[in-house]
Amino acid sequence: MEFRLSLVLILVSLPAILAQDVGNTKKAGNVKVVVNGILAIARVDNNFICATIDWWNHEKCDYNQCPWGSASALNLNLSHPLLAKSIQAFNQLRIRIGGSLEDQLLYDVGNLKYPCHPFRKKSHGLFGFSRGCLPMSRWDELNQFFSKTRPIVTFSLNALSGRHLKSGGVWVGDWDSSNAYDFINYTVLKGYQIDSWEFGNELSGRGIGASVGAEQYGKDLIKLKHIINQLYNKSRTKPALVAPGGFYDQGWFAKLLQVSGSGIVNVITQHMYNLGAGVDPKLVSRILNPGYLDLASGTFHDLEQTVKKNGPWASIWVGESGGAYNSGGRNVSDTFVDSFWYLDQLGMSAKYNTRVYCRQSLVGGNYGLLNRTSFVPNPDYYSALLWHRLMGQGVLAVNSNASADLRTYAHCARGRAGITLVLINLSNDTDFIVNVENILDFNLGAHERNISKESYFKRSLKKTVSWVGRKALDKPVYREEYHLTPKNRNLRSKTMVLNGAPLEITKDGNIPELEPAHVLANSPLTISPLSIKFVVLPYFDAHYACA
Repeated sequence: MEFRLSLVLILVSLPAILAQDVGNTKKAGNVKVVVNGILAIARVDNNFICATIDWWNHEKCDYNQCPWGSASALNLNLSHPLLAKSIQAFNQLRIRIGGSLEDQLLYDVGNLKYPCHPFRKKSHGLFGFSRGCLPMSRWDELNQFFSKTRPIVTFSLNALSGRHLKSGGVWVGDWDSSNAYDFINYTVLKGYQIDSWEFGNELSGRGIGASVGAEQYGKDLIKLKHIINQLYNKSRTKPALVAPGGFYDQGWFAKLLQVSGSGIVNVITQHMYNLGAGVDPKLVSRILNPGYLDLASGTFHDLEQTVKKNGPWASIWVGESGGAYNSGGRNVSDTFVDSFWYLDQLGMSAKYNTRVYCRQSLVGGNYGLLNRTSFVPNPDYYSALLWHRLMGQGVLAVNSNASADLRTYAHCARGRAGITLVLINLSNDTDFIVNVENILDFNLGAHERNISKESYFKRSLKKTVSWVGRKALDKPVYREEYHLTPKNRNLRSKTMVLNGAPLEITKDGNIPELEPAHVLANSPLTISPLSIKFVVLPYFDAHYACA
């Protein structure tokens, strides 16, 4: 029996032993990845994955393309069964309703001063559109749909109401809160569940199309916070206040937090479109360039520091991100290759305490997670779903001797012991053999360094026994792998392949099951060129970081 136990312990420890050997020989393609299982470096929200529903309609065109169709919150087909099933698959997907046209949106409730009509093209209007209006009948329909699909909803409010254009795109004057007040009041009286109210879209700094000064914005946020507290005074919970939903500008964001003060803004949101214009021919080369991808880390770091210094009470979200702006890149943003960028963004942002990451969009444009007419998922949908199901809240530090082409991120496993890795191989010619080590194995405290090797093995054994459910110790231990590749090896394929099987809607119209490959824990962990792999290591000791 003692011999059998020793054999099991050797097998469990084999990956670490192999990693040490590989590190010494430095063979091409063989890499060591050390994960810190002692302390989480950041935490994300339990519903980190988020998607947006925008206001753009069929007249929104870029580069002679009009990719929005009927994807607006005003006319999205809420009765399509695949739309509902795509949301329900997340068991609470976070959804943000907002976008560029929101700061021209009226709500048809109370004493509305203008006729209620949809957005229309207008040559001298903001973004080339007129004012638009949300009928309460449509708001009712949306909330009936939300009641069925159970998303966590953020609604972004018109922050230009009552202001006037001064010059150079700068809008001045106090915010007129009357229409927003009536709309929020209607929402409360109807019992509709709103997780958070956001204020404005891309009005920070120089703004996109329009801007508002940080001091004025901060004062208006105090007013909006008062309205939320007043209208939700009898509610058990109050929605969070989210702002500014714009591109990061250090001075502007700092001023906003200083003026609004402690506890007013609960969440600071930034937008991220770091790949360039949707028509840019360099989109794919940028996605596959690790040096280019790394540039975004500076923005995440700087915003984290700004919030720590000026508003430590607030958390940080990416409130909107589609990679390429102006509706995304046709045959890029909706294909497999985009998942290299998307998953890298999720992993990178999480390291800097970004609690939520909202993808532009759920439906619409070229960057929709779902096809805008059929609602069939695009590849990034499955990347998002796997992340949601496998990646927990604790973010773990990773060190590697791999080339920059291998991107590695680690989180506590979601809902169970161990960790989940995301491996992103940007190389077109290198199979990486990845040896995963735990810093806990060679960074023990003084007390644990003094315990005998046998005692340490016994502690490891207990954890292994716990994971396998106290079955016989000579039973094999497995890891789970989810290997993602494009159909026919075409990076611009709109079909993602999981462990060799194309992900397609089932015959009965459901989202396919995302089944892992169960691989012996002591077998080599590999990642092929231009592919992605989620790896769940249930036996990895991260109880200090993930408790």
